Amino acid sequence: MQWMKKAAAGLALTALMAGLFAGGTMPGGALPGFRMTAARGESAPLDDIPDEDDAGDAADGAEAVPVDLSASDADDADDASASAASDASDLEIETTEVRILKYGDNGDDVKQLQTRLKELKYYTGNLSGRFREGTREAIKTFQKDFELEATGVADAQTLALVYGTQYRPLRYGAKGEDVKALQTRLMELGYYKAKISGNFLEVTQSSVVTFQKINGLEMTGIADPETQEMVFSPEALDASQEPREKATPTPKPELANYLVDDSRENPVPMPEAPVEYTKKLKNGSRGKLVKELQQRMADLGYYDGPISGNFMVKTTRAVKKIQTQNALEPTGVVDEATWNLIFNDYAIVMPADTPKPTPEPTPVPFAITVDVANQVTTVYGLDENGEYTVVARQMLCSTGMKATPSDPGDWVLSGRKANWCVFPKWGNSYARYWTKINGSIAFHSVIYNAVDHKAVNTKSVNMLGSRASHGCIRLSVADAKWIYDNVGAGTIVSIVENLPAQPELRAALQKELPIWDRKNKVFVSREAPTPEPTFAADYHPDLEGKTLKEKSENEHVFWMQEKLKELGYYEGKVTGQMLGGTAKAVKAFQKDHGIYQSGRADQKVIDLLWELTAGTPEPTAPEETPAPESETLSPAPETPAPEETPAPTETPAPTSETAPTP
Repeated sequence: MQWMKKAAAGLALTALMAGLFAGGTMPGGALPGFRMTAARGESAPLDDIPDEDDAGDAADGAEAVPVDLSASDADDADDASASAASDASDLEIETTEVRILKYGDNGDDVKQLQTRLKELKYYTGNLSGRFREGTREAIKTFQKDFELEATGVADAQTLALVYGTQYRPLRYGAKGEDVKALQTRLMELGYYKAKISGNFLEVTQSSVVTFQKINGLEMTGIADPETQEMVFSPEALDASQEPREKATPTPKPELANYLVDDSRENPVPMPEAPVEYTKKLKNGSRGKLVKELQQRMADLGYYDGPISGNFMVKTTRAVKKIQTQNALEPTGVVDEATWNLIFNDYAIVMPADTPKPTPEPTPVPFAITVDVANQVTTVYGLDENGEYTVVARQMLCSTGMKATPSDPGDWVLSGRKANWCVFPKWGNSYARYWTKINGSIAFHSVIYNAVDHKAVNTKSVNMLGSRASHGCIRLSVADAKWIYDNVGAGTIVSIVENLPAQPELRAALQKELPIWDRKNKVFVSREAPTPEPTFAADYHPDLEGKTLKEKSENEHVFWMQEKLKELGYYEGKVTGQMLGGTAKAVKAFQKDHGIYQSGRADQKVIDLLWELTAGTPEPTAPEETPAPESETLSPAPETPAPEETPAPTETPAPTSETAPTP
């Protein structure tokens, strides 16, 4: 299932665990794989940090900590120590011990585990801090729900999911407040029309299937974490909308399409049947798939380490070597392309062969400008000339405060991302969809007070459009996710401080932001914006004696903005709302045409705009193409032609008599 693939691939879930334990020391050691981001800004004592909604002003820009799951491996220990210096910056992880929790263990970490399992409706016993039969059974049930081996032992992978998931899978027979919340939200979207009972039965299951169908999800009837995240997101389609297109799954590789190169000295050993890709593997992954990968790379001559099932430094190095040899980006991560190359491609380049030439790089699809003056982030796409001029998306943001400004200049993204991040020196605030800009700042969502999708910091939402951070670029959750999903390594981010004011653009983007419903703990989409008006070529607005001024909002303002833009007076967004930018453009137009500079548009201004753009006044037409001049110019070359032609034919004699005279 797709949601399990995401969970297994990491989802930067350890970031959530980092957030949980950042405020204190976890018994048995810190969590593995903390990946620290260099930070700017001074730390503050915890008792100086504002509480709840005030925490949004003090978050981000200071030691944001995105993390990925990693684990130490005794089999790779010698290799890890030998290459620590070179691999530390490459893998960007620090490995420390993590306590595996099992039957018989005691301590605060067991109590924290029990607390989290109770929140997820898996544990009903006392929060005793003692790992006994009730805790073990809760872990087993959790592991079954998340398709893990039901051992009853809280290993690193289980702990990552326990602290990382926001929702437990809900299926037929489930009960509880989370089922009520699901039914309530499905009712709001028009899918569920029965009693809000808190019991997941036939009607709820049918509603979930319909929701999954319209929203392009796998139709299982189970409200898995992926389904619930979509249900409670502002991007969820309601029951009246057209179904979202479901992504076409990648077809299984057909080995019949490959030709065996018998001339090679070392023919590629191929498996008897295609080995299907199921999930991403990277440093810190473990299990049967990693063993298969290690064995396959050993068979190909790329890997000489132990077949341990632990994806560590040697495994990463072997994957990178295969990728480099075969003209793939050497990430060290086994994605679908790398998996199919390793297991299913006869044409894989072997270690002793000549490396495959690197293909021509494809252009980076986007460039980003962060406009500090207007608090707007604009994503530009490529035009037909390969320039970044096409506006792909514009987003209201919060940049750094004046005391802690966002770093101006051009920055190239490295591609580092995390699903969650934590700001431990600013009251353990959190944010989602972290995309690194440089060593100090990043794009990320509004602030959360806890690692909980419902723990949105209301003040940080209300501050969008104002300077509010310690340097990072805060965005709405949907906008941060868009950058997280679509913008990759190599993208240039320009942070600029002195661009002209665009109040109309700011106002338009403000209207597009979803509203945070504090009562129901969900983002609610605003009503769809009014469609832009269209005008006939000869449309001439009649103000009926009224005057257009600041805060006017109608189709006449829209038309006027278009015409002022056409004449080069207005550079802002055409919105139909007249604010300071439009008033300034009207003043400039009035000045150039000898009209009193009021910044307001009466019928006289509208008529003049019409004459200069859409109209064709009759008095000026003859001056542009005068008919008399046209008539005299065209016969001019014809007049001398007949005079010259008859001259030699009518008087040939005089011509011969006068010939000797000279």
